Amino acid sequence: MNLHIMISVFVFLMTMLVIFWRPKGINEAWPAAIGACIILIAGIVTQTDVLEILHKIGGASITIISTIVMAVILESFGFFHWSASRLASLAKGSGYRLYWYIQLLCFLMTLLFNNDGSILITTPILILLLKNFRLKPHHQIPYLLTGALTATASSTPIGVSNIVNLISLKIVDMTLYMYTAMMIVPATLGLLFMSYLMYILVKKRLPKKLPHLTYDIEQSFFTKKFHPLKGTVTVETKRQRTKFMLKILLFVLLIRCSIFIASFLSIPIELIAVLGSVVLLIWRWYYLRTNPMDILKKTPWHILIFAFSMYVIIYGLHNTGLTDLLLIICEPIVDQGMFQATLLMGGLVTLLSNLFNNHPALLIGTITLTEMNLDPITLKTMYLASIAGSDIGALLLPIGTLASLIWMHLLKQNKIKIKWKDYLRISLIAIPLTLAVTLLLLYTWVHFIFILS
Repeated sequence: MNLHIMISVFVFLMTMLVIFWRPKGINEAWPAAIGACIILIAGIVTQTDVLEILHKIGGASITIISTIVMAVILESFGFFHWSASRLASLAKGSGYRLYWYIQLLCFLMTLLFNNDGSILITTPILILLLKNFRLKPHHQIPYLLTGALTATASSTPIGVSNIVNLISLKIVDMTLYMYTAMMIVPATLGLLFMSYLMYILVKKRLPKKLPHLTYDIEQSFFTKKFHPLKGTVTVETKRQRTKFMLKILLFVLLIRCSIFIASFLSIPIELIAVLGSVVLLIWRWYYLRTNPMDILKKTPWHILIFAFSMYVIIYGLHNTGLTDLLLIICEPIVDQGMFQATLLMGGLVTLLSNLFNNHPALLIGTITLTEMNLDPITLKTMYLASIAGSDIGALLLPIGTLASLIWMHLLKQNKIKIKWKDYLRISLIAIPLTLAVTLLLLYTWVHFIFILS
């Protein structure tokens, strides 16, 4: 048994080290898969465990992949360039106004898709826009950094915006509908607080007046690539494009709403997500006359391998006694009451996320919760507190979430340098305060709406 503990801990630490380091840009699925294979070969995770893991992560993984497919399809329609052009127009030359529209864009993209997909959508849009404005690096960084923090944290209000949230939902046997009813109000208020706090922190570094665009961002896409709405630069042409983009966004919103209805009716949400992505693929095929295979090739299928592999590694830690150790630490605090329990789980998952990344941290925390024999409302509240720690608290350091790692990789590809001190200057103030406010709002909301009512 001692050998199994040593193997599990060693594999976990080495896997996280390689994921953070990413030598030669290696995909995070490779170290996770190798680690999972070692755990399976050592017999630490059994065949029965594997079947249980597949049952728990299957639907969540399919849902997230389907959502990312939608995001990739939007990019092929020219959505990135169209959005960048709309942001520039809405800002009306004000650097302060641009900040708030970027915050809104990042929030909506995460709600419509998911946190990883939002980073993949919003980061290229912002890079495209800020470079077009010819802003200096010290003016670009506040927009990019605050946008990324909001895009990642915005997966908190609804469980469907983060793959690890969906997986852990299955573990605690909580519906997406109940998650949203308990979390959307406190989490959204917490995000508004974070956006305003970050604005105060970066306002002095934002340009008051934006320079004129170097070129027409929207038209640059449509003149280079075939598009059903391609045409000359006229007001009518741009109006048609805007209507087209809004129709697509409306469709995505309808699919999102249908997922919540499906959860309420106990219909597998992955069926709705797959249906939505298939319809959007057919829509694209009809309008662009383009074979959908190119979209399927761009889809990050490695997410399925990463999710399964990380869960195997965490299950290995669970089987060798890690959750028993956490139980010894947590149970005395939980016994003191709901308020203490809420702060405990938010703080614990925040700490684990910044040490080891939020994926394993939330899974460890959620499995620990199921071992405590809690009453349903306390279990759900502590689970939601751990979500706040995983989705918001994990942003304290840039290595705390997979979305942050993806964001840093995108910046590196575009030769944009953001130092740790630039990140920490905002995160060390904004993240702890936002987490504290969100946890207090969560406790208050649950206490008055779900316990006293």
